[in-house]
Amino acid sequence: MNEGGRFLISVLYTLTVLGLGVYAFQSLLLTVLFLRHRRDATPSVEVKDSEWPRVAVQLPIFNEQHVVERLIDAAAALDYPADRLEIQVLDDSTDETTALAEARAAWHRARGVEVRVLHRVDRSGFKAGALAWGQAQTRAGFIAVFDADFRPHPDFLRRIIPPMLARPDIGMAQTRWSHLNEEYSPITRVQSLALDGHFVVEQTARSRSGLLTNFNGSGGVWRRGCIEDAGGWQSDTMTEDMDLSYRAQLAGWRNLYLPDVDAPAELPAQMEAFKKQQARWAQGSVQCLRKLSWRILTSDLSPQQKVMALVHISGYFTQPLMLMLLLISLPVVLLPQMSQPLGMVLGLLAAAPPLLFAVAQASLHRDWAHRFLYFPLLVIMGAGITWSTTRAVWEGLTRWGGTFRRTPKFQIEGRRGEWAGSVYRLLPDRLVLGELALMGYAVVAGVAAWLNGRYATLPVLALFALGYGLVAGLGLFQGRRFASVRV
Repeated sequence: MNEGGRFLISVLYTLTVLGLGVYAFQSLLLTVLFLRHRRDATPSVEVKDSEWPRVAVQLPIFNEQHVVERLIDAAAALDYPADRLEIQVLDDSTDETTALAEARAAWHRARGVEVRVLHRVDRSGFKAGALAWGQAQTRAGFIAVFDADFRPHPDFLRRIIPPMLARPDIGMAQTRWSHLNEEYSPITRVQSLALDGHFVVEQTARSRSGLLTNFNGSGGVWRRGCIEDAGGWQSDTMTEDMDLSYRAQLAGWRNLYLPDVDAPAELPAQMEAFKKQQARWAQGSVQCLRKLSWRILTSDLSPQQKVMALVHISGYFTQPLMLMLLLISLPVVLLPQMSQPLGMVLGLLAAAPPLLFAVAQASLHRDWAHRFLYFPLLVIMGAGITWSTTRAVWEGLTRWGGTFRRTPKFQIEGRRGEWAGSVYRLLPDRLVLGELALMGYAVVAGVAAWLNGRYATLPVLALFALGYGLVAGLGLFQGRRFASVRV
């Protein structure tokens, strides 16, 4: 390779490592901020029986026959004054889910609970469209949102409304997601570990340090005036939740995060479901970056808030950066004379994410060390989905909106539940071919690294080979085993 080629590879390698280093440093900084603010008190007020505001609980659903009754039952069981609580089942379904929802809503209405099924004949705007449509049909000043996979505790509203009443500038309050089925399989164990890192450390650190936070789409309550002031629900991104929460903060409202209030939810049990969920979040967050970055830069936020906000909503750029790290590894190891001056920096910063997840587990569980044993699998799965999430990042950069493909739910709780025979079960798509190709590339690069004495590169290449092999292999296994059942 000529000098120009060597220079190009060196530049790509340096930029890739520096880019990953930025996000790793963010993890370290958020961990430090969490440890500094973890015991901060949340303002609240005592609410008299006559002072509880009217709340509309919105339940957006689309083809959820396995969990719709569980969802409605949990919403109807909320401990809140009945004359100030209404439940909207925002139903876009095209299957028997609608009939199940209607029957369950009628049963609760007979018991004195105000439950309405609002059925749309089309999915215009998808979830954002459903939420906006439901909002137009209520006069409630506060709106709670729960996706179909959630089962909120009865005291949810009584714990989240008082802190919002304590500060009129609080436009939205988000709670921590807990997990109904984390013990179901290694896949759900890994997801619980990842989500705990976000909800325990990242969200707490951002909220209590004055940084911008995001609504996570479910398990939260909005002040109606905040939604309207921020421009309402919009469907030009795949993450309408992040979009609205950032627009609200740019309009002067504050987001509140309540880590001590949890909302249990079902984790995806299928690899394909997990991949598609991550891809949707990746595409939507990048669309939010395109939509909001200029407004963030020209806002009245402090420089620290601006930088952290941009790093936050661009977080899925780690996916193409990791893919680039793999792709340039082969030319790097084939050029033994080429130095890797930033390799030590990357190695040092690689310790930041494990620290974040370990702190999260230690804050939640006494047996945190046992739970943290799944962290290596989290890293492997994270490497294995970089192909599908990189594709999603590209779609987020090149188009607005998109088709909202919901994550299927199967009413899996604890270690009990079955998804294999469901009509909602997902089959692997053509992306698995790219994963298999990248697994082969990682193996070839690993052999080249061994033959050229570049042993320091082997752990990273082994990580990618294992990751793509696991994700592709498990997706094919789950699809082939039950190939007679198709969506």
